[in-house]
Amino acid sequence: MSLTFFEDKIFTNIDFTETGLPGNEFERCTFQHCNFSECDLSNTIFSECRLENCDFSMVGLNNTALQEITFINCKMLGLRFDNCNPFLFAVRFDNCVLNFSSFYKVNLKDTRFTECMLQEVEFTETNLSGATFDECDLSGAVFENTNLENADFRTAANFSIHPETNRLKKAKFSSQNLAGLLDRYNIIIE
Repeated sequence: MSLTFFEDKIFTNIDFTETGLPGNEFERCTFQHCNFSECDLSNTIFSECRLENCDFSMVGLNNTALQEITFINCKMLGLRFDNCNPFLFAVRFDNCVLNFSSFYKVNLKDTRFTECMLQEVEFTETNLSGATFDECDLSGAVFENTNLENADFRTAANFSIHPETNRLKKAKFSSQNLAGLLDRYNIIIE
């Protein structure tokens, strides 16, 4: 089977649910206002790409390579990032909705989440060391046996992180959001 390669191409206003993805490897490509919803992107390689204002919900990511990918203003519901190819995996999210997605055991070291909705997201056994959650809503997000060392939660909201079951050395929190570390104890903070 031959691979189709695209480099430095801009894809705009394409509904890939109708056309299918035109290739298997995309390098330095930009996708703007595209619909990938429920597409099977298994074994596809994205390297140094930008996705802007795209619907990437419920996409099949089996062995998909996401290497230095920036998602901006994207709808990304129910994704299984834990199925991606881990080799050179690097992502950034700006103003995205990632609700009900899974990063189970994914290496997200130094990953930046900016103004994202991360409700009910699975971060169990994830490496989030050095990650930043800037103005993110983490309602119902699961942190269990997660490496959060040096992570920045100072402007994050609605998280519940249990210090006994996660690594928190030098993680940053503001005095206003410390309740997310104490909710397990059923205490009242005024």
